[in-house]
Order: sequence, then C-alpha cells, then structure tokens
Amino acid sequence: MRMNGYQLETVVKLVSGIKGRSPFYAEKYRDVDTDAVLTQEDFERLPFTDKGDLRSAYPLGLAAVPERDIVRIHSSSGTTGTPVVIPYTRRDVEDWAVMFERCYRMAGITEEDRIQITPGYGLWTAGIGFQAGCERLGAMAVPMGPGNTDKQIRMMQDMGSTVLCATSSYALLLSEEIGRRGIRDTIRLRKGIIGSERWGEKMRNRIAEDLGVDFYDIYGLTEIYGPGIGISCDYRNGIHMWDDYLYFEIIDPVTGEVLPDGEVGELVITTLRKEGAPLIRYRTHDLTRIIPGECPCGSRFPRIDIIVGRTDDMVKVKGVNMFPAQFDEVLSSMDSASGEYQVMIDHLNGRDTVTVFFETAVPEADRRSVEDDLVARMKSKVGVTVVAKAVDEGHLPRSEKKTNRIFDNRY
Repeated sequence: MRMNGYQLETVVKLVSGIKGRSPFYAEKYRDVDTDAVLTQEDFERLPFTDKGDLRSAYPLGLAAVPERDIVRIHSSSGTTGTPVVIPYTRRDVEDWAVMFERCYRMAGITEEDRIQITPGYGLWTAGIGFQAGCERLGAMAVPMGPGNTDKQIRMMQDMGSTVLCATSSYALLLSEEIGRRGIRDTIRLRKGIIGSERWGEKMRNRIAEDLGVDFYDIYGLTEIYGPGIGISCDYRNGIHMWDDYLYFEIIDPVTGEVLPDGEVGELVITTLRKEGAPLIRYRTHDLTRIIPGECPCGSRFPRIDIIVGRTDDMVKVKGVNMFPAQFDEVLSSMDSASGEYQVMIDHLNGRDTVTVFFETAVPEADRRSVEDDLVARMKSKVGVTVVAKAVDEGHLPRSEKKTNRIFDNRY
C-alpha cells in the first residue's frame, strides 16, 4: 500500500522526533539516522518492532511522554511471559473513542441502540473500549463484562439490548442458552460486534440465525489502542481500517519484505497519532492481506481481509504447515458440520497424529460417512490425513472468553 501525503508527512515527523521523546526508540534506533527518513522507501528500511521489544521495556519503558501526562495504562495478559504495558495520554483515549464510534456507525448502530458489552474490563483493553465508543456515540451502554450467563440474559431481556458485543465463543454460548430456554422471542438483539478471535463462516451463520442478528468483525490489539481500529461493513468483504490514525503494511513473515496489495502476509502497523506509546513498524503476527480496490459500501477507508491466522498459531505436522483457518474453511464447506471443533495433535507410536473432533446434528449411527468426508476434504485442502471424530452438538467446551481450538500435545 502506498502512503498518501498525510501519512508520509506524519511518519517523517514521527520518526525524526522519536529519539528525543522515547528512550525506548533512542536505544532501538541508536545506529539509525532518523532525520534521513524522508520517503516511504526510507521508512521501509527501518527495523521492525516486536512484542519481545515491548516486554523488555516493562513496566513503563515505552512511554514517550512525561509520566504526569499518562492518564491510563492497559496491558496484555502476560500469560506467556512478562506483560506488555501500554501507557495512554488523554488524547490517546479520545482518539480511541473516536475510532470506536466509527466502528459502531459503520455497523449501522445509532444513539437509539442499547449496547450490551460482555468483553472483560480492567487491564485488558476490550470492555472499556467498547464502552467509550458507545458513550461517544450516545447509545446506552449495558456494561456487563464476561460471565454470569443467567444475569446476562436477564439484563438482555429487561434492558431490551439491541447490540451484543462479545467474543465469538461467548456469542455461541449465549445463543445456545437462549435457544435451550426457548426465549428468543423475548430478545431484541439486532446487531452483533464480534472480536478477539477468529471464527469460521459456519459458526458465524449459526449464531446469526439463532440470535436473529447481523454480525460485524471488529479488529484490534492491546498494543495498538485495543479493539476498534477497524471493522467490517454490511458487505462483509473485509475490515475497513482507520488509516488516518494508523499505517498498515503486509510483509513476508520470514524475509520481512513488504508484499504487494492482495498477497497474504503478516500485518505490520505504525501508529500515526499515538502519544503515550507510539509504535513504529509493529509486527502483529496476524496473517491477512490488503484488499485492492474500492468497497461497494462507498467508504474511502482501505480494507484488510478477515484474519486467517497468526504466525505463532501455525503448527507443523509431517512437514506441513497448518493453521486454524484451514480447519474453519473445511468445516464451513460441510453441510453436516456445525462449525465448532477441537484439534488434538499427539505423537503416538513414533508418529504425529491429528484428531479433529467436530460437532454435528447427524445421528450417531450415520456419522461414519461424515467423518470420512472430513478426512478426504482435509487431505485435499492441507495434505495431511487426520482422524475425524464426530460428536453431538454442545459436546465440546464453551468459553466466556476466547476458545483455544488447537492443542499441540507433542511437547
């Protein structure tokens, strides 16, 4: 993607002054003449920033402003190591709310809506971002946070919630529970804003039908404000990204080479306005592509495709690289599969085995042909022979947060 004039001017100004404001970048760019970065090609020669860099700056080493100007912090979970702490200034918080309000408006949500927010609050960026955008829009926030499904459903009924904000896993759990209780007619939901994890087309259609809603994919990550930096439109052919706040690149995850629009690679983001913790060429590890051309919706904002996986989600089995998206695609192509699945990778008797558990409504006596169909489709799609195990709908675990669907038990 070529930078427009505003982006190039902003990036040149950002890079030229960053060493004076950020001890983190003063060290990172110690051997870089940042004043010589004047073109897009110069910019693309700058080193990438990665999560390891951010962890090394714990707790407030990323700050590019005096501590008195920091009004809030957010943090990654830290489950895989030292957490990443991101400081925010007052303008950062306001900018994030502006972007989030755009997301709601892109989805056709107005100040007349009542928005039930189920993602978590606290150090995680999700819940508070959904709420800030809701309040800026002027809609009514119902700030539930995750869990307590009985209370979630009661508030959904009593408050007449019209919008559900959730992970796909929790949206599935809620839709199944509402169906089990036979109370869909008492629910007024019309829109769903879904983020935080990849979800297949089969699951999307199932939840949308069960709840009677239109769903939109929202994108974001803790390091770059949080959710709300992009969302799908009514045409659902990609995620519109707010390029007046952020600049996007797609790179080859191995070589780091910038790829042309349309090619799948790793998404790299540069913040254009962020004060508290500006990030330059940050590797997200999310795999997607920039969609060329204009969207039929008429929005001028560019699009990336739905995230197909992460570079760190990839598993190698028998020399073949496998991603969750490939299982999603195969199951979505099967009328007999519901879309919910779990993959177990084991090393047994000297060889790797991949077992795919998937939910189906097909009677148990007739499931052999469905399992054989999945085996054939996975062999054709991925090149690996799997063991298919069909199970009843509702058999696999549900989550109020994210759901892990691939378990590599070899290590």
